[in-house]
Amino acid sequence: MSTRRYPPEFKEEAARQIVERGHPVPGVAARLGVSARRLYKWLKAVMPTKDEKQSAELVKAKSEILRLHLQMSRLEEERDLLKKPHHTLSRRSRYPERQ
Repeated sequence: MSTRRYPPEFKEEAARQIVERGHPVPGVAARLGVSARRLYKWLKAVMPTKDEKQSAELVKAKSEILRLHLQMSRLEEERDLLKKPHHTLSRRSRYPERQ
């Protein structure tokens, strides 16, 4: 009994049909001529684990927090600039025609 070897591209396309296109595993398995059990193994190898998903979500959340902190500090600087009194300009520069 020999085991048939499949190229990685074949396995990836089979998994893509299930994950991205939403085709059922038994249908894809029958169409490609492989067992559903083998297809589930390929899916397990391709799908990210729960820890990988959580890590990716954590990185995304941290980058969003950093972006919001930078935006907040920029807005606070703008706010503080607008709070400064406007009378810091000299009288001459405000009314050049009165010189």
